[in-house]
Amino acid sequence: MNEAFFTLHCDVPREGPGDAASVAWAMDLAGRARDARILDAGAGPGADIAGLLTGAPEGHVTAIEAHAPFVERIRTAWAGDARVTAHVGDMGQPGGPYDFIWCAGALYFLGITDGLKAWRDVLTPGGAIAFSELTLFAEHADPDVLTLREGYPAFAGLDTLKSRIDAAGYELLGLRQLPDAAWEAYFQPLETRIAMLRPGADDNLTAVLDEQAAEIALWRRARDQFGYTLAVVRPQ
Repeated sequence: MNEAFFTLHCDVPREGPGDAASVAWAMDLAGRARDARILDAGAGPGADIAGLLTGAPEGHVTAIEAHAPFVERIRTAWAGDARVTAHVGDMGQPGGPYDFIWCAGALYFLGITDGLKAWRDVLTPGGAIAFSELTLFAEHADPDVLTLREGYPAFAGLDTLKSRIDAAGYELLGLRQLPDAAWEAYFQPLETRIAMLRPGADDNLTAVLDEQAAEIALWRRARDQFGYTLAVVRPQ
């Protein structure tokens, strides 16, 4: 099943919802300098690197990703640009120091509280972290939305997100709900690839395609009930 997942995802530009405007908002709120040292934690294929460098054109982005083919895509895309370094690694032990840590939808691998605690020691004084987290918006959500907890038991509302940030000893600088455009930037290329892969797909791949198509349909039907929240935080 894992191989089938990467067959679907190997040639899409993003591994989760996101957009350049949200990157710019987070960096402005964090007050990052033009020469900031940035960690892109769980970078996927590097969809947000251009936005990070727009905010810090004289800075450097270190992209850490566990999936080697994604790292190769980043290296190819940014070959010859000394502002970008990409390597396979554990984002829980990213080295450093960094002035700004960006994590698009991947902090759940470490857990919000544990991940923020782990990154405290790699931040420079005054450094900040921006991360996006799947969040429940509706008090009484549809049963289909609540089934998302089967894949992500930590799925919860904004109050829980804030409490996890506070438990890590961080100050919340701001929250932003990712817009529909950020989701479509992720889902539309996936829909194109699903249609391309369906003919001749074996049972494992078909199951992955069906699961992804169902996720897309769920969000389009119930996007007022759940989404990604982008949080910008700083150690207290």
